[in-house]
Amino acid sequence: VWSYPRPPALEMTKRHVRIVVNGRVIAETRRPALVKETSHPPVYFIPPEDVNGDLVRPSKKSSFCEWKGQAIYYDVVVGDKVIKDVAFSYPSPTERFGPVRNWISFYAGPMDEVTVDGEQVIPQEGGFYSGWITRDVVGPFKGGPGTWGW
Repeated sequence: VWSYPRPPALEMTKRHVRIVVNGRVIAETRRPALVKETSHPPVYFIPPEDVNGDLVRPSKKSSFCEWKGQAIYYDVVVGDKVIKDVAFSYPSPTERFGPVRNWISFYAGPMDEVTVDGEQVIPQEGGFYSGWITRDVVGPFKGGPGTWGW
């Protein structure tokens, strides 16, 4: 990840991404976008039509990214299980990230299953960043204790 660019770059891919909670598929796609940024595992964005909208609802949280703009957040609700603020999107992104307007990115940690090409991902450490680590992504990664100032 140390060869990833800064400012971050957007890359379209055909990797198979699948997210499951309580036995329900929250999202599944073969056309995600990746955001690659120096020192971070890739952040996957999924087209909204590949997300089960019945299981994702807007939350009250928002944040701002200097590269992508204002983010809105979502909860995942499956039966009695509610996972708060576990996904986000950019309804009015900066020009560079316009292709992923309204696409949704999920934090992997709270999910039961998050796979890329059948491989279970490891969530980026810490609660702030949402990168997904697979065997083809090499660190060290920002996010864990002592890495905030990198």
